[in-house]
Amino acid sequence: MKLKEALQKKRFVVTTEIQTPLDQESGGLIIQNLERIRGRVDGITLSETELEGVVGDTIKTCELLKQNRFESIYQTTTREKNRIQLQKDLIAAHQAGVENLLVFTEDYRITGDSLQEMMFFHVDAGKLKSVLDHIREGHTVDGREIPDKAEFLLGSGVESVWGRNVPDLELREMEEMVRVGAGYFLTTPVFDLDRFQKFLSRTNTFGVPVIAEVLILRTAGVARFLNRHLRSGLVPEWVIRKLAQAADIEKASLELFADTIKGLREICDGVHIITIGGESKLRQYLDAAKLR
Repeated sequence: MKLKEALQKKRFVVTTEIQTPLDQESGGLIIQNLERIRGRVDGITLSETELEGVVGDTIKTCELLKQNRFESIYQTTTREKNRIQLQKDLIAAHQAGVENLLVFTEDYRITGDSLQEMMFFHVDAGKLKSVLDHIREGHTVDGREIPDKAEFLLGSGVESVWGRNVPDLELREMEEMVRVGAGYFLTTPVFDLDRFQKFLSRTNTFGVPVIAEVLILRTAGVARFLNRHLRSGLVPEWVIRKLAQAADIEKASLELFADTIKGLREICDGVHIITIGGESKLRQYLDAAKLR
């Protein structure tokens, strides 16, 4: 079943992500790992990867997944790309058979707190809408025809830690992404289910499915690393303590994941699982959470 169809049928969708390899020789290993979860996820996101000037071919990897009957989601950003580059990448993705996009305007956020960030958001949203509108109609932004019209299921990142204090301006920006064509919102990582439910109570009126991001935390050390280098306070202290004090760390990790998924089943439309390098163990976590 296609991701778009699963969302339309209100199935509790499950997606995950992998890093685009820097060499195509790694493609076989990627497919080998994904075979362990075949039929258990509705989509696999591939982000653009760059290391010391070497850039992975995300679109080619999406094509590899399609050839092996996996549903790929091409993840990109708008901040570092002008309209021509963004258009080039989206047309190439369409020609490679990609049907799903996940687009971030800045990191995971579609909004900003400062006037400058808000201005960036509006510029990026307008750029994305312009490109999508043109290629949906079968031509480029400068009027050249393309072989066939490109239509995507569009996902947009959204900051989910606002809780009940979601500013009205930021809600209007979410509405703008709906006008761009967003078919679902993907949140930042969720740990506090009560707070997340309050966030959802302010967004249900948009009628757009919300997929919650869930991190697989296997050790307290990984959790502390994320708080130090990704975002302060991202992982709550109670989660770190549970992992640090557990007699069986793997069991504690599986329990944390399963409990989070159980709560999310009742309040949102799906989960996006970040394995943090543990792709080979994903099946264990799917089993623990009874995800297909």
